[in-house]
Amino acid sequence: MIRMMASRLASSTLSIVILVTLVFFMVHLTPGGPAYSILGQKATAASVAEVNARLGLNVPIWQQYFLWWWHLLHGQLGYSYLISRPVGSLLWQYEINTLVFYTVSIVVSTVLSVILGLIQGVYYGRWPAKLIGAFQLGFYALPPFFVAAMLVLWFAVGLKILPANGIVDLRLANPGIGSYAAHLVLPVATVTLLTVCSLSRYFGEAVHEELGKDYVRTAAAKGVTFPTILIRHVMRNALRPLVTILGLSFPYIFTGGVIVESVFNYPGLGWLMWRSALSQDYPILIAIVLIIGILTVLGNLLADLVNGMLDPRASYE
Repeated sequence: MIRMMASRLASSTLSIVILVTLVFFMVHLTPGGPAYSILGQKATAASVAEVNARLGLNVPIWQQYFLWWWHLLHGQLGYSYLISRPVGSLLWQYEINTLVFYTVSIVVSTVLSVILGLIQGVYYGRWPAKLIGAFQLGFYALPPFFVAAMLVLWFAVGLKILPANGIVDLRLANPGIGSYAAHLVLPVATVTLLTVCSLSRYFGEAVHEELGKDYVRTAAAKGVTFPTILIRHVMRNALRPLVTILGLSFPYIFTGGVIVESVFNYPGLGWLMWRSALSQDYPILIAIVLIIGILTVLGNLLADLVNGMLDPRASYE
């Protein structure tokens, strides 16, 4: 296991360096630049040159690249061009919102996926499983922005029982936890609906496959009750593909859904990434890509560790 982890970490580190390098050159070579976003209608050739000189964008791009890695190795992610704040503190400010939003979404999605997957696996081929399958297919085919827009249309515009965007009600002097929770409902519901459709399907297939194996028939022949077989044995083995998928989605716990946060104007890391892309705020964009890469590696390693505990026979060599 240690050998596997070291090998996976080395290859993943190389992948992160390549990913960040590609993103660095791609965003720096796009037409325009942050100077135009900063100056707006006041942008002239002279003013743009002045801003580029102040931001260090007038030197060759290869020098900017090595300078960025030098700062990174010294624990500095740079300063936001538009907000003029350290990128690290700025990311953390938005990350807290995304962390709450997506952690709640993942927890709710996992619980619902396990419940629906168990039903689908046990009743495979019968009407309960077919009904769940129709639900999965229907929502899986819908894009996130459409699901988010429909939820806003129904519950915020039509029924007027939930807020459409933001994080708290700014009209209140002290919004409190109630206002914060109300603003979480629709974003969490959007992510949950879309996530459950994929997770529950994989888990249901895994449960159905496990129920057909010899150890289940052997346990039943020995008089072990079906609920005990399902919970203590089948569910333990069927959780492995679910854990793998959750490991791959681990980065989104920290970066959030860009589309979902943008639709609901939710001030999280995904929303910040979208706004930074529009204004070409390079330090923020590259820092977020770096975070996504690192968390992808951690998510995969965590999934391998959990799968190893669920099934010690698993080999990742």
